[in-house]
Amino acid sequence: MSNETVRSTADATQSSVSQAKPQGNGSNRRSFLKKTVVAGAAATVGAGLLAKGVPAFAQKSSGKSLPSGDIAILQFLAAAELIESDLWTQYAELGGIGDLPPIEVDPNEKLNPYQIALSNLDPDGPQYIASNTLDEVSHATFLNNYLQSKGAQPVDLSQFATLPGSTAKGSSGQLRITNLMQLNVDTSWYVRYRSTSNPDAGAKFPQAITLNDVTAIPRSDADYKGASNSNFEGNDHIQAIANVAGFHFGQIEQGGTSLYAAMSQKVTDAEVLKITLGIGGDEIAHFLEWVDFSGNGVQAPIAPFTDAISGLSFPNFFDPLDPLIQPSLIFPVPFQFNPDLPNVAMIRPVTDKFAGAQAAVAALTASGLFIGQSTEFFDTLSALAEAADAAQRG
Repeated sequence: MSNETVRSTADATQSSVSQAKPQGNGSNRRSFLKKTVVAGAAATVGAGLLAKGVPAFAQKSSGKSLPSGDIAILQFLAAAELIESDLWTQYAELGGIGDLPPIEVDPNEKLNPYQIALSNLDPDGPQYIASNTLDEVSHATFLNNYLQSKGAQPVDLSQFATLPGSTAKGSSGQLRITNLMQLNVDTSWYVRYRSTSNPDAGAKFPQAITLNDVTAIPRSDADYKGASNSNFEGNDHIQAIANVAGFHFGQIEQGGTSLYAAMSQKVTDAEVLKITLGIGGDEIAHFLEWVDFSGNGVQAPIAPFTDAISGLSFPNFFDPLDPLIQPSLIFPVPFQFNPDLPNVAMIRPVTDKFAGAQAAVAALTASGLFIGQSTEFFDTLSALAEAADAAQRG
């Protein structure tokens, strides 16, 4: 892809940002980014955001080159943001604010059943999904343009958009890089941030709730339907899918938070460090919202309930109360960074072993996000991860 094409893609995304103006609060805010975010994200990812070809590592150009390690870090982060853009685009198409199938909920607003279920977790849930999507697309676009501006090779994953996605109304029907319909969601992050133990020291954490071989999006129009067998007035089946999505949102964004913290420790160039710290800070902002969001699905009035179709059960985490899964604890609990120092509230983990590029690839693969992908995809991602983890500061 030429520089002009990349720039036009970035300009289109920026245009979506400039046109998207919040219109007050409450239900009116759900009109934010109407018909812009989903279209912009899908176009950016689908057009092949990056120059085609096998990723090249540590390429330099005279006069404006970066250290080889910094290039490797930026290349892996660009790949990670492409993956995030792909999965968040799927969430935005079906659950975000966009041109989706109408379901009447009040005289001023129309939402589909998935959006309604997400709104049960937070009235602004669809708005946040759309905004998160736009952020991830902007990260991928920026990182690859920055690499090109330094004479380095950007990363292309568009050839791996081969997986069929949802056929539910609202889906664009595009082929995807990621699979959101056969997930093993790792919910141990929910416990980790409420624990005083240190994951970088090898501490292990149980699952807050078991979510294996589940879908986080409606797979077809059949998932928009369903029955309720709980006291909560709603559709238990689509609510279970929305609850799964909430915990998956948290898993993805906490992984990005730790990844940027781990990579920032390796960066040499001051401007690159500014970029990794800045984008990493945005990942933290995302994570904090989804901590609260996921917790709303495991307390009254949503929980407890059981989806008779999937068999998934969501208990009320307040009954009985366990501090390790208490929903209202949305900020990191101080933990033991070092036995010789007082406990401190921090991002964790932040080391290569548990939060580096290869650890991120392993975690995403174990979650089922790449079920159906090719050997070439895994080889490409692994090569990028190994190069990023091998980078050293200075």
